[in-house]
Parts: sequence; structure tokens; C-alpha cells
Amino acid sequence: MISFLAEWALVIKALHVVSVISWMAGIFYLPRLFVYHAEQVQVGTATDTMFQTMERRLLRGIMNPAMIATWVFGLALVSVPGLVDWSAVWPWVKAAAVLAMTVFHMWLAGRRKDFAAGKNTRSGRDYRIMNEVPTVLMLVIVFAVIVKW
Repeated sequence: MISFLAEWALVIKALHVVSVISWMAGIFYLPRLFVYHAEQVQVGTATDTMFQTMERRLLRGIMNPAMIATWVFGLALVSVPGLVDWSAVWPWVKAAAVLAMTVFHMWLAGRRKDFAAGKNTRSGRDYRIMNEVPTVLMLVIVFAVIVKW
């Protein structure tokens, strides 16, 4: 199995990058949908139903599969002997940031359920602020991997 992973490491890395891009696109867009949903939509209206459909499809159809693929391909990559220097700090920083990104993803899933139940208590401003979390985590991940901090 290890030799297979080593032989296919570049393909796995490419699939990992594509998965990350898809996940990040969704993780940036869903809070933005929440901003407009919270600020401009009345509960129980046709527009509320439309936003709920958009949010559900984004989360379940794009973000969840992309997150799972990111984890699968990422774990496959770290299983390749010699690809990651585990004595360095950067893989641990990246791992912590990816775990935090996953927690943020789950937080977004919870907020989607709040909207679906008509029980959102957060403002558009709250969602705007929270939309900065994945940006900071993305910067940490990219600099950790590229600069090897």
C-alpha cells in the first residue's frame, strides 16, 4: 500500500489541492449566504425556503464531500514515507489549522440547521465577522506548507 501511495503521490497531491479549493469555496460562500439570509429574509417566506435550499445543497453537495476528500487525500499524503518531516513544526501547525477549519465547518452546519428551524439568533454582522475565520486559517495553512514554518 505504501509503495502505491508513493508512486501516486503527485496525483494524490493534485486531488488534495482540488478538494481543498472546493472546500474553501464553500466555506467562504456559506457564511455570505447567512449574512443575506439573516439581514434580508423573513422566516417562512418563499425566499427563506430558497435560501435554505441553497445553503443545504452547498453544505451537503459541495462542502461535505470536499471536506471528506480533503481529509482522505491529505491523510494519504502524510502516509507516504519521507514526504513530511514530522520533526518540524509546520506539519503540526497545518494539522491544528485543518482541525480548526473542520470545527468551523461543523459550526456552519449547525447554523444552517438554525436557519432551517427558523431559529437563527445571529446577525449579518456576526456572520461577516465569522467569515474571517477561514481566511486566517487558510493563511496559516498555506504559509506553514509553503514556507515550512
